Amino acid sequence: MELKIEEKVFIVTGGAKGIGEAITLELVKENAIPVIVGRSADAANRLAEQIKADGGQALVIVAELGEDGVCKDVIDQTIAAFGRIDGVVNNAGANDGVGLVDGSSSAFKNSLMKNLTHYYDLVHYAVPHLKETKGSIINVSSKIALTGQGGTSGYAACKGAQLALTREWAVELAPFGIRVNAIVPAEVMTPLYEKWLNTFEDPASKIKEITSKIPFEQRMTTPEEIAGMTVFLLSGRSSHTTGQWLFADGGYVHLDRAIT
Repeated sequence: MELKIEEKVFIVTGGAKGIGEAITLELVKENAIPVIVGRSADAANRLAEQIKADGGQALVIVAELGEDGVCKDVIDQTIAAFGRIDGVVNNAGANDGVGLVDGSSSAFKNSLMKNLTHYYDLVHYAVPHLKETKGSIINVSSKIALTGQGGTSGYAACKGAQLALTREWAVELAPFGIRVNAIVPAEVMTPLYEKWLNTFEDPASKIKEITSKIPFEQRMTTPEEIAGMTVFLLSGRSSHTTGQWLFADGGYVHLDRAIT
């Protein structure tokens, strides 16, 4: 299937590692131009060099997204480099374990800055340019927004808000031909997830316990599976899809656990 996104420019936050890296590489496969944004300078530059060596284009912007003025600068740099923005993938963030009982008000607010406020800021500054291209926005959320997890109030609040903003922005931006959708992963093997697994005495047993509860094929979702859905939603092939929460989770959230 031709997605027809050649030479189009897409900002991907957290685009150098894990799910973000997979999205970046999937865009490159379709001959689109990713703008890799995040604080992982070494990883981002290595990825961009790989893309350029293979004949593609990419721009790296190293930034701490939650800080004031940073998101506007990301948009300005992208326009200066390419003159257009065709889509934004809000993906950057991490489960920081800021809980209700053991957390604090300041830690909770810091979690909002790291995981939520830059979703709003980046899109706010991108909207004038997305109006010109009738672009698309993807918010990468998490099953925690719907299921809860325990001990992670900050992250859960952010992920729930991202889903609410997806619907809100879909309504507000529909008159301009801008589509907004969310991807809801559950268990995806990323470097951060692997780091968490390695905190257990027996990581292999822990992963087996987790995957046994995933209804479809009792395995984790791959970053590439998230990326495929994301890039499809960015493209004109999904031109009448907006305001949706798409679950790439092997049935984790909705299917009856009896089948496991």
